[in-house]
Parts: sequence; structure tokens; C-alpha cells
Amino acid sequence: MKSVFTLLLALSVCLPLSAEAVNQQIRAIFKPNPANPLFNQFENMTPTSGFCLDNPPQCANEKLFSLRLPIQSWANATIQGGHSNPRRGAMFNIPSQWRTITLSHPTAPPQTVEFRVAGMGVAYRLPKPAPQLTNGLGHDYVWEGGIWSYAGPPCAGLGGAGNDIGFNSFWKHPENSGVCAKRAMFNIPQPFKYETFDITYQLRTPDPLKMPAGQYTAQHVLRVGPGQDFDLGDVMEPTDDVIVLDFLLDVVHELRVEVPPGGNKVQLVPSGGWQSWLQAGRKPVRLFRDQIFNISASARFKMFLQCSRSDGRVCHLTDPENRLFFPLKVSVSLPGGLTDQLGRAVSRQELLTESGAVIFQPGHFVDRQPGMLHFEVERFDYLLAPGLPRQYSGDVTVVWDSEV
Repeated sequence: MKSVFTLLLALSVCLPLSAEAVNQQIRAIFKPNPANPLFNQFENMTPTSGFCLDNPPQCANEKLFSLRLPIQSWANATIQGGHSNPRRGAMFNIPSQWRTITLSHPTAPPQTVEFRVAGMGVAYRLPKPAPQLTNGLGHDYVWEGGIWSYAGPPCAGLGGAGNDIGFNSFWKHPENSGVCAKRAMFNIPQPFKYETFDITYQLRTPDPLKMPAGQYTAQHVLRVGPGQDFDLGDVMEPTDDVIVLDFLLDVVHELRVEVPPGGNKVQLVPSGGWQSWLQAGRKPVRLFRDQIFNISASARFKMFLQCSRSDGRVCHLTDPENRLFFPLKVSVSLPGGLTDQLGRAVSRQELLTESGAVIFQPGHFVDRQPGMLHFEVERFDYLLAPGLPRQYSGDVTVVWDSEV
């Protein structure tokens, strides 16, 4: 046993600190789901490792995610039993407070996420078996307050397993928890080490419905060491002292409009047809046509008109020889879930040319819901005078544009 201890001690003394940082990607995506259109949140796509891999229900209940990072920590001196300074024993002060991280996009405004480390776990390894309690419980008598899974306050232990040579457990850290520590009950000589470095984290993401499509990125650096983000006290030295978190948020939006076959040809007629005019000479009050369409939308979009003839604001219809023309009113009604910028329902909102484009926004993903385009001509009775053309036409393009 002594020769093994001596060999391990030599290895611990010679072990260099790594000059390379630990890189970890945290990736989330928003993509509309027709099966669950009211779910408008990012989905964390980061592969799970560490605590949540073994305890998925507990992590799901508390909306936790976990990572096991390739970092070990070695004692640089004997941990003295009964030490009064928590920095000379098992101590953990982690970034448990919420931090705001700004993400950038090639063309869109920056966005922010909030991130905090919610817990940390290590598996420790002793250089020799620990003394046992005399009450037959079989617990190791290494730490004040009981076995390793009984976390030092204000942390809470989330279970663990081990034996007289080592123990693996996880401690939950409340927000802004500060130092959580356990006092050694007897001297722990080198080479005492933490074999693992597990963390859980929580993530608050922005509203994807208000974000333009694309990828948002940010890099956040955390440091490990005395007085740093992950402070393990003065005795434990990490094999890596820099953790680089690469945040990637992907936003994949959908904007799709479906018009029934033949819906691109709109014929304006009076209510009830032309019979009242032809048979009784009663002039129609208006000419109109409503055209249904189905829309799927998960992000803001604008609508405007492009016309074969216009006054710069509204489209015009004209006779075959382009001698007479008159305005055409085009408006739109949108399904529930789509509103104007003031959050109001959209009913017969007039559409104009691009300079007067109107912006609409979803409250949730709208999937293949019916809307209506309204085409109408008012104040046209002078066109019914004898000798005037009997047909008027024009090309009107209705544009739904996601580039807002």
C-alpha cells in the first residue's frame, strides 16, 4: 500500500496544469411544431452528460440540464482534519447567480440569454480506505455532517453512491448560494483528487417568435481556481482552469400561404350578381370578392401590394385602352393568433403598396389557419354610363414578406 501511495504521490506532483481550455457547446433550436403549435420555446439540443443522464425525471421536473466536463482536481497539500478555514478542505463556490449573455446575428439585432450553474458534483478518491463508524452503518467517517451526499449548507445533496475509498454525489446550489463546504474529520494526505467535474445549468431563452430566423452565437468564459467562477478552495487544483461555453441558438421560422386552385383570378361582382342592374336598373352599391387562403406563420411578417397600375399608394383597375381607371381597395382578415403590432385582431386591414406595408405578428405558431383577402370597388356608378367600356382589369400581387 505504501509503494502504491508513493507512486501516486509522484504522479500528482508531476501533473502539469493544462494550457488548453475546455470547450463546450450549448445549442438550442426553435422550429415550429404543427403537433404542438402553442409551444413557443427553444429546445435544448445539447447532448446530456453527467447527472441528468442518470436522473432524467429529477432534471425534467426542475428544468435542469447537465454536463460532465473533462476536468479533474488534485490536492496540492494534506487536508487537515478539523480545519477551521473552509478553503483548506472540500469547498465549492460556483456561478449560481443568473448571468446575462448577449448573442449576435449577422444581420438581426442582438439577443440575450440568461444562464446559471445550478449545481455541481464530483466523485472524490481517497489515497487509502477511510475509517468506518463503529455503529455498523458502514458509512465512511471522512466528512463532518455525514457522508458526501449530505451537502454542506446552503446546498442540498441529490443522492450519491460510494464506498470507503471514494464517493460520487451531486450538490444542488440555490441561486446566489455562495460557499458550500464540508470539513474533513481526519487528515487526508495526497493524492486526494476529484475524478469528475459535473454541473447542472438552467437557461432562459428569448421569445423566438420575436426573433428573425438564423443562428445566434455567443461565447462565455468561466474560470476555475481560487477566487474564480468555480472556486474549489486553496487545496484543490484543476487540470484545466478555463471553460469556454459556445452558445448557438438556431431559429427556423415558417411562413407559408396556400391559395385554392383558381384563387389567383378574382372577378368583382355585386352582391347577388348583376341581375338587379340588368333587369331592374338598380345600380349596385359595391363590387367585391372575398378570397380565402390558408396561412402558417411563426414570426413577424409584413404585407403589401404590387400593382400593374397605381397612384403610389393603392392599386387601380383600368379599361383595355387605359383611358379610364379607378381605385381598388384590398384588405385582409387574419386568423386568431395573428395580430397587428398593437396586439389587436386583424379584420379588414387595408393593404397598400410597399411604402405603406403593414406588419403582423403571431402570439403562437399558426398552422394552416384560414384568412381572407377582400377586394372591393366603391364609387364606381359613373362607369355604368352608356358608351363606356364594360370591362376593367388589373394585376395585383399580394406580398407576404418575412424580412421585416
